[in-house]
Amino acid sequence: MSASIRFEIRATDGDARFASLVTPHGELATPAFMPVGTRATVKAMAPDELRGMGYRLILANAYHLAVRPGAALVREMGGLARFMGFDGAVLTDSGGFQAMSLAKINSISADGIKFRSHLDGSALMLTPEAAIEIQQELGADIMMALDECTPYPVDHARAHSSLELTALWAERSAVAHRGESQALFGIVQGSVYPDLRRRSASQITSLGFDGFAVGGLSVGEPKPAMREIAALSATMLPADKPRYLMGVGTPQDLLAAIAMGYDLFDCVLPTRNARNGSAFTSEGRISIKRAAYVRDRQPLDPRCDCRPCSLFSRAYLRHLYLSGEILAARALTEHNLFFYARLMREAQAAIASRTYKAFSTYLLNLLGEPNERASNLNTNNAV
Repeated sequence: MSASIRFEIRATDGDARFASLVTPHGELATPAFMPVGTRATVKAMAPDELRGMGYRLILANAYHLAVRPGAALVREMGGLARFMGFDGAVLTDSGGFQAMSLAKINSISADGIKFRSHLDGSALMLTPEAAIEIQQELGADIMMALDECTPYPVDHARAHSSLELTALWAERSAVAHRGESQALFGIVQGSVYPDLRRRSASQITSLGFDGFAVGGLSVGEPKPAMREIAALSATMLPADKPRYLMGVGTPQDLLAAIAMGYDLFDCVLPTRNARNGSAFTSEGRISIKRAAYVRDRQPLDPRCDCRPCSLFSRAYLRHLYLSGEILAARALTEHNLFFYARLMREAQAAIASRTYKAFSTYLLNLLGEPNERASNLNTNNAV
């Protein structure tokens, strides 16, 4: 493992792990959720507010930052953490997700992904080597190897060719990775096919990355299939290195994934849903737009002690949202991210006390299981 990070498991409860991840920009406890800051900002939140909620690691995107403002400028400004004023660590996605989310403006070959900028149409060739160079310039604590994320549905033959390309790119990414100051994670692909997931995991784990991610899930597949493949993939990853489940993010899915042995998560849901008037609460998700809240004096979540819940009623937040006021997005985003941060802290404590199963069961009974596909549609880094 690179000297840039250290990973130490402190306690286990079944397959669930409570661990410490030390990065050049500080230490964090896992399991941990990473807010999505695609363009070097978590929408509607200031960096010190994220820090105050307990976040020590956020996600940014190499493709978007390479397009604007440019990786060289970020390097000149001292790297991503300093550029955005965040007192913590940053993980950068390689840009591979854009192979799917921006399919209309790119073409894929063995060399890499050729983009036409979504801003001005200029060309950008994202090879595995270029993706590493960009992330090194950005100063990420944790970088991701370039991969190809397939959509759902995808046939077996297409998924197979994609994972072979991902394996080729992973090898090239590993060779391009220089120095000890930044960690590099490899990504397992294979869509919903168990045999392909096994093949991809064997290929990627053989390359000695500093950590391993499972990608290509929560892209439209049925939720049972997502959970089945996530559980299978976790069993094939090294136990002594961080495991990152990419783009899966309902509270219920996070509870399930923690039990599988995953350590890191990211998803756009808490921030995107907030901007659409939706809040995560201890009794499930609510939509502040509903007429039922027009005279509701309660906070978003009576069990929550975040700043918005201590200040604002549902009636006021509904008024702000329907009036198009910026404070609605700010307040709902802060609440949702506070909810996720608290969920991770409580999960850590439950694993440490070896009561995770009871904790998870209790919360799932409160939250209920959302009646939806696993089509959170991981749009974390989409335009």
